[in-house]
Amino acid sequence: MKKILIVGAGGQIGSELVPYLRGIYGTDNVVATDVRECTGLSEEGPFETLDALDGKAMEAIVSKYGIDTIFNLVALLSATGERNPQLAWKINMGALMNSLEIGREHNCAVFTPSSIGAFGPTSPKDMTPQDTVMQPTTIYGVCKVTGEMLSNYYAQRYGLDTRSVRFPGLISNKTLPGGGTTDYAVEIYYEAIRNGRYTCAVPSDVYMDMMYMPDALRSIVELMEADPTKLKHRNSFNVTAMSFTPEILAAEIRKRIPSFEMDYDVDPVKESIAKSWPNKLDDSCAREEWGWKPQWDISSMTDDMLAAVAKKLEAEKK
Repeated sequence: MKKILIVGAGGQIGSELVPYLRGIYGTDNVVATDVRECTGLSEEGPFETLDALDGKAMEAIVSKYGIDTIFNLVALLSATGERNPQLAWKINMGALMNSLEIGREHNCAVFTPSSIGAFGPTSPKDMTPQDTVMQPTTIYGVCKVTGEMLSNYYAQRYGLDTRSVRFPGLISNKTLPGGGTTDYAVEIYYEAIRNGRYTCAVPSDVYMDMMYMPDALRSIVELMEADPTKLKHRNSFNVTAMSFTPEILAAEIRKRIPSFEMDYDVDPVKESIAKSWPNKLDDSCAREEWGWKPQWDISSMTDDMLAAVAKKLEAEKK
């Protein structure tokens, strides 16, 4: 990777991936784009306003900067997508198709994250294999499975270097969640510090895989830098770091904040989505093919999240 384009840079992943990549490859070599101005990203390096559904505009940016790698991060997430499935399909698949076509025409590698949401209720729940039944029951999951297949098609049909990972729920201390089923795992830390209590929309006993954002960012770079001759799967690798229920996470917080309380007001849509997903993924293929290994667990993540969120909320008061 020498010249990188980030499409959808203002989202949860992109807002942290851009500075992470700029730190590795150089500020001028990472071009951030989003449908709206992103003050922090535009002030720190190259930025272009871009509607990812406008293929001609995307191609013009690729040509202007001599881009060789496209990170397509555009997506409406699971819970948001269920409120408007037609829009979710239009945005999620339109941005991907433009990225793949422009990648093909300009010989760019393309990374598009997939998700644990690509699995469905008929997939094995525990140690879900890399290759298994995938019949998602959300439009978000349908888009992710389609995206995996489409990316594989472009790799096989055109020789395009396409790669992706199936992310679990991502937890960040910098960016607020954007309408996903696993949002509670970020919100809980803010409310623990603000109010000492949290009302969770996901049932207490539902396991879901999770990953702390530093591991997620590292996994992207490690995959994109991996020797292509060793990659058997490409689109898309299971990756994970930890699996827990809301009650397990609350108990971890109580080890640091003993007075913390949590109750439940379960959202039926989020409950249905969460229960359709695996409890825990088998990421052995990622470990074997490109050396994936998480560095954060629930304990170290909770220490870091509470410290970072407390500092952030204190700064907002000033």
